[in-house]
Amino acid sequence: MIEARNLTKTYKNGDIETHVLKGVSFKADQGEFLAIMGRSGAGKSTFLYQLSLLDQPTTGEIILNGRHAQNMSEKEKMRFRLNTFGYVFQDYALLPDLTALENVVVPLLMQGEQIKSAERKAAKALERVGLGHRLNNLPSQMSGGEQQRASIARAIAHDPKILFADEPTANLDRESSERVMEIFKELHKAGQTIVMVTHEEEYGRMAEKIVRLDDGKIV
Repeated sequence: MIEARNLTKTYKNGDIETHVLKGVSFKADQGEFLAIMGRSGAGKSTFLYQLSLLDQPTTGEIILNGRHAQNMSEKEKMRFRLNTFGYVFQDYALLPDLTALENVVVPLLMQGEQIKSAERKAAKALERVGLGHRLNNLPSQMSGGEQQRASIARAIAHDPKILFADEPTANLDRESSERVMEIFKELHKAGQTIVMVTHEEEYGRMAEKIVRLDDGKIV
């Protein structure tokens, strides 16, 4: 499902080069739940951004669901991200002026769904994460944990091949964090492929496999 071959990522600021990823190779099978872990600055989020096509590696290859990323145009990558992946970020990234239902509907419409079909799928996804009673609430009317669950609903409404999550519990209290992780475990049990960055050992151990990064390398 996912393969990375000798990935490197270097950022330049004038004459200064920062090598964040240093030859990372990695494979993940369909249906796996993986946690990417490591200390702050180890390259965890950078690695996730390369795998999920939100950024481009300096060198190396990425193969996702049989597609070679380096052979895709930017437009193809955009469509691939939209139709094949789901994303969950630590800051929720919900549109503040839209209800929970509308936030989940928007990407479905971008994928070509008709409005009624999109609304049905969005409502089903929100019910799946325990927010069937919050369909018409704005983000400001929901707790942090509820907002994160809404973002998970948005990520899974189109049945993505791969769900990417970057520190999904970072801004949540313990109770909300545990609810989010229970949802991930339920999704994994149902066959969802999940790649999650976390710095929290307790939640990393809930994954099927842990990939540890240190100084830009898998250790």
